[in-house]
Amino acid sequence: MLRLFLAFALLPAGFATAAIPAHASAIPPPAAHAAPSAAIPARRIKAAIHDYNGWLNQVARRNDVVGLATAVVVGPHVRYERTLGYADALTGARVEPTTVFRLASLSKAFATAMTGLLVQQGRLSWNSRLKSILPFFQLKDLQDTRDATVRDIAGQRLGLPRNSFDLRLEDGVPYNRLVRELDQITPICDVGSCYSYQNIAFSMLGNVVHAMTGGFFDREVAQHLFRPLGMTTASYGRGNLEHSRSWARPHRWRHGHWVPYQPKLDYYRVSPAAGVNASIRDMEQWLIAQMGYRPDVLSPALLKVLHAPGINTPSETWVTPWRRARVHRAHYALGWRVYDYAGHTMLFHAGAVQGYRAEIGFLPEYHIGLVILWNCTDPVPSGLLPMFFDRVLGLPHVDWARLNGRRRHRR
Repeated sequence: MLRLFLAFALLPAGFATAAIPAHASAIPPPAAHAAPSAAIPARRIKAAIHDYNGWLNQVARRNDVVGLATAVVVGPHVRYERTLGYADALTGARVEPTTVFRLASLSKAFATAMTGLLVQQGRLSWNSRLKSILPFFQLKDLQDTRDATVRDIAGQRLGLPRNSFDLRLEDGVPYNRLVRELDQITPICDVGSCYSYQNIAFSMLGNVVHAMTGGFFDREVAQHLFRPLGMTTASYGRGNLEHSRSWARPHRWRHGHWVPYQPKLDYYRVSPAAGVNASIRDMEQWLIAQMGYRPDVLSPALLKVLHAPGINTPSETWVTPWRRARVHRAHYALGWRVYDYAGHTMLFHAGAVQGYRAEIGFLPEYHIGLVILWNCTDPVPSGLLPMFFDRVLGLPHVDWARLNGRRRHRR
């Protein structure tokens, strides 16, 4: 196995690094788990972590983010963990490994995993008709209403226009009203035939879980995912975020300073789509489980279903410069995006909600993953993920984060 590697450069005042948790490196790979189908040379992974640490130093020097937490996982082990900056710039509270961030749309993978556990138990099928589970469910087209399945909402192929009713949610209209007014929306395609990203419709997975278990969605996820995986600071809802021992406030740049503000409630009202709060320590355990090293919680058979490419998502191949250069084909699975990344499979998802951003990605062929959480909307860290995987895969270096460009924020 790789030796633990940390190479921290001296950071400006206000920035900190966190040591690797001792418990993370002690997690043994389960005996039944298959080894990676291929191997990346240890020296290349070491070099990638070294370079990634250097890029984070640049982010810190440039003041590109107010606070950030990140980790690299290789197999069942955390090989790198780092925090920098502030959870609250006003009070000077630093980001710690257990500081809780909002995950935004990274929450979707928890909802599909919870649904998958119910499928695994035989309580429903991915092909179960929504109308048979949720009597209130209605689309504009009667045949679409009859045909729509659990897989269609989990796989973002319900046929509604992109982000239907999101603006109304942001205007304060309750989720329970919006989800019952889906029949007012003219579809863009037949159910199951095209990709269109949703938050309101996707969140019906929470209704499905409640209908099948009788329990509240957030409590079911806590019982069957958070607790078994040791995600001790993970939760749902703004109240739980604000009651965390350490939590990252959202920030905006105003008059030469990072200014914290109160988290908005809007997308907490669609918990399956965007309601999870978690720390980097939690997300390390989530990444380990998603790469197959916690079969006691997420079985290989279930992961295979969750990660299988589903509907084609052509827009993902051109939406950013790094995708245009690296992503040859893209599909939506069940709460995950599946990319052909320069000839290698990558599981990926990004999240963004008022004052928070998050990204997670891993290469299932090599069992190498990266997760980044930060508490402002600056896009710079989103370019670090492809830079890291380019280095891991031996691809030519490109400054996708534009670290050598003009700084947006100056002290």
